[in-house]
Amino acid sequence: MAERTTKRVTPPIASAIERSSAPLPTRRARVRYWSIIGLLGVLSLAFAFGLLAWDNPLPFGTDGFWRIASLRATSIVVIGVVAVCQSLATVSFQTVTNNRIVTPSIMGFESLYVAVQTSSVYVFGVAGLTFVAGTGQFVLQIAIMVGFAMLLYGWLLSGRYANLQIMLLIGIIIGGGLGSVSTFMQRLLTPSEFDVLAARLFGNISHADAADLPVAIPLVIVAATLLVWRAKRLDVLALGRDVSMSLGIDHRRELMRVLLLVAVLMAVSTALIGPMTFLGFLVATLAYQFADTFDHRRVFLMAVLTCFTILSGAYFVLRNVFAAQGVVSIIIELVGGTVFLIVILRKGRL
Repeated sequence: MAERTTKRVTPPIASAIERSSAPLPTRRARVRYWSIIGLLGVLSLAFAFGLLAWDNPLPFGTDGFWRIASLRATSIVVIGVVAVCQSLATVSFQTVTNNRIVTPSIMGFESLYVAVQTSSVYVFGVAGLTFVAGTGQFVLQIAIMVGFAMLLYGWLLSGRYANLQIMLLIGIIIGGGLGSVSTFMQRLLTPSEFDVLAARLFGNISHADAADLPVAIPLVIVAATLLVWRAKRLDVLALGRDVSMSLGIDHRRELMRVLLLVAVLMAVSTALIGPMTFLGFLVATLAYQFADTFDHRRVFLMAVLTCFTILSGAYFVLRNVFAAQGVVSIIIELVGGTVFLIVILRKGRL
């Protein structure tokens, strides 16, 4: 009688599955991630070179060519600063609020910027815009926005009844109130004053003053470096308050630190080029889809490259093809708002 032997045969499908807890668990995921990073990097370089070289009247490589290119390089630097600010601030803010719909704009940064600009024209006339121009005023606007944010955070996130949702709700109310006051003052302006003011209330790369960059760049480098350095803690915070506390994270202290860095980045971006409400949301939504990982370091890299590609590409096309660089923010807001509605309709909730 033949001896019966029993063998456990491993199903071929199960054995083929590569199990890992790594941020990019499979080879296919790693190839997909780095392929998209490479594509965005090539597009970013192409658009940046296009902004420097397109319609340059002098031959490539000559001293005159590089002199004209150096004058245009300010726009590239501004786009890079805004890309880092908007992408890192939005991704971090959505992580600590545990909501991928809200953006830091909900805290009233842009409404405060609009109120400052409108008040200066309302009180001093068109000449009032010169009072909010210059490096000193740039630093003052950043200080006001960061101070306002920290006052709100310190008031609503400390104490026994600290609640993040209430803080967001009060941020919406304050932003709406500032917007209503600004609208009231705008109705009392003359048509010429309102025309000049309206141009300042749309985000535009050309609004940036090169003299402000020595202040803006160090602030952005410090805030961005600290956020990237805390990426592992952000991975834990994304699991929620209770889970992060059970894993040893001081949730309230970590929340305050991240919100402070978010406030600095958003204040620099808004004071530099003006409000861009849906840019951060658009970039963060695309970055989550492209990266497809929980690792914030990889999401940050993807978000920055996506933001730079969108901004530089839109600025290059609208400036050189349609001669309408002033409407870059309008196009981005239109696309971002449409994506926002699509996400809301797909999720069915906020």
